[in-house]
Amino acid sequence: MRRLLSLLLLCVLLLGATAAFAQGNPEDDRIYDQVRLRLANNPEVKGAALEVKVQAGTVTLQGKVRTDKAKQKAEQLTHKVKGVKKVVNELQVSPT
Repeated sequence: MRRLLSLLLLCVLLLGATAAFAQGNPEDDRIYDQVRLRLANNPEVKGAALEVKVQAGTVTLQGKVRTDKAKQKAEQLTHKVKGVKKVVNELQVSPT
């Protein structure tokens, strides 16, 4: 009986940990939303095919922009979002 209860408790704990992991980090979700909003509202960056990933406050920017200026602007805008610890700028400049 004791083993069964211990096993059930272990299963409940594992399920809880899995559910918490699957939900993601609410702070990262907020950062993602703010970065996307800033990039979409900026005339230099707007219209670029960008992908934004956030993990533990580190934002990775991927995709293509038309100019070096747009690449730099995207990084600057991202750095200004509260909670961003680091920006990994993997944007590629492609004028076409």
